[in-house]
Amino acid sequence: MACVSQSVSFHKCHCGQRPHTGILYSILNQDHQGESNRCHSLHYQPISALGCSCEVRRKVVLRTPERTCRLSSEVLLKTLNFIKNLPSFCQLPEGDQVLLVQNSWAPLFVLGLAQEGVDFEVTEANVPSLLRRILLNQKVVDGQIQETAMNAPSLAEVQRVKMFLAKFWSMDISTKEYAYLKGITLFNPDVPSLSTPRYILGLQQEAQHTLNEFIGMMHNGDHARFAQILLALSTLRMVSVTSVTELFFRPVLGKVNMNELLFEMLYAKLN
Repeated sequence: MACVSQSVSFHKCHCGQRPHTGILYSILNQDHQGESNRCHSLHYQPISALGCSCEVRRKVVLRTPERTCRLSSEVLLKTLNFIKNLPSFCQLPEGDQVLLVQNSWAPLFVLGLAQEGVDFEVTEANVPSLLRRILLNQKVVDGQIQETAMNAPSLAEVQRVKMFLAKFWSMDISTKEYAYLKGITLFNPDVPSLSTPRYILGLQQEAQHTLNEFIGMMHNGDHARFAQILLALSTLRMVSVTSVTELFFRPVLGKVNMNELLFEMLYAKLN
């Protein structure tokens, strides 16, 4: 089972430091504060009651997009194949199938990262100050690079994913447990506009019951494990679809509409 990699950390947070000089100096030099760090991947520490806003403001991108995006595409494909092979899913109306996939693909994808042991590192995105470019008469860099940097997820958002992966890897989740957890995540009766929410609720409850029985059988009735797994799973609700798209798929797919892509992948072999 893979472990969360620990890499070179960024310099100490600048929030509590006194500025070297005036406000204009700080604005003009905010890019340089990060330039010496951008070649390093971020070292993750839990956010202490959101006492520091650095993690929320700092934008990050993949350190090795070629490798990570390739692995991410494989995980997404495996995830959709898992969904298509569920008889209970195939029996649902097509409209409900589409709604469930659109609302659950991101947490299912992160579950897939955990199951496949896919770790990743990020580096700070290059987001030059607009004021600094204007005052120093710098040319505007390529628009696509700028847009990618501005839309990049924050360090705080990436930390949520990294901490979830670390938690699941520490618990050594089995293949069957992952299958039940995917069912619990997929069959969400709270998705708006479903035509069969009660039936979908029954599927979710069945997956939860089966997971609980499996854990009791394989772990000597350790019901605490069941609660711990579900608690960790609930943190995936905070994972942003936009952040997952921008981090793992935008580098290779560009401005593709993920919902359209998922629909094509889901029904390509069925039509």
